[in-house]
Amino acid sequence: MAEILPYIPRTITVHLGLPNQWAENVTVEFPEYVKNVASSEIYPTWEPSAIRANVLAIMSFVLNRVYTEWYRNRGYDFTITSSTAFDQKWIYGRNIYQNISNIVDEVFGNYLSRPNVKQPILTQYCDGRQVSCPGWMTQWGSQSLGEQGYSTIEILRYYYGESIYINTAVEISGVPSSWPGYDLSVGSSGSKVLQMQEQLNVIAEAYPALPRVDTDGIYGPATQAAVEKFQSIFGLPVTGIVDYRTWYKISEIYVGVSRIAELR
Repeated sequence: MAEILPYIPRTITVHLGLPNQWAENVTVEFPEYVKNVASSEIYPTWEPSAIRANVLAIMSFVLNRVYTEWYRNRGYDFTITSSTAFDQKWIYGRNIYQNISNIVDEVFGNYLSRPNVKQPILTQYCDGRQVSCPGWMTQWGSQSLGEQGYSTIEILRYYYGESIYINTAVEISGVPSSWPGYDLSVGSSGSKVLQMQEQLNVIAEAYPALPRVDTDGIYGPATQAAVEKFQSIFGLPVTGIVDYRTWYKISEIYVGVSRIAELR
């Protein structure tokens, strides 16, 4: 039997109530789900290290639900609920804070692991004011640590133990091909560079400001300039390097543009 590795799903189905209570199911894009939960549970004015720690805990929790098929194995037709008694707070139609959205995009694809444990950790937490939860992370406590200068990983290890670390999913559902596992930059070559160039050219048809590049599989100055322009257009750090975050943003936009083209 093939080994099932943790992956990032394209969508999440949220049950808007208690598990055994009738309620509407809503299917949303995975990043939008995380942004909604984070915007519903924490504050955009918090320290960036605290926001990152909470976003990683949110992502790891829901990915644990995905990996273990927690609800589907119990006969339900959803991934997670919007009830904080069981899962995370998700509010239909709420506004998303921009800096929280940016941080979700920054750490997208990551989750929390322990050595020799394949599945994402079920990172339970509470607010720490209205509810206490010994042994779990408290959200207000994470902010206090952030104000004291703790880094993101230091906050997480304070609550979840020294063995916890930040892992990266090898696959994101709904994209044409997984990240090669290393950054692409000037001097890189091969099939992954070729694929990225082809995707950039498709995106350029919908975004004229993005220059087209030769699809030769060689990462030269022209490809670097196109990557820098893509990063600028879509709010990524302008480095000219295709890292994990840039790779999947290119794939995400490529899939979206391709679907629109199919509808014409």
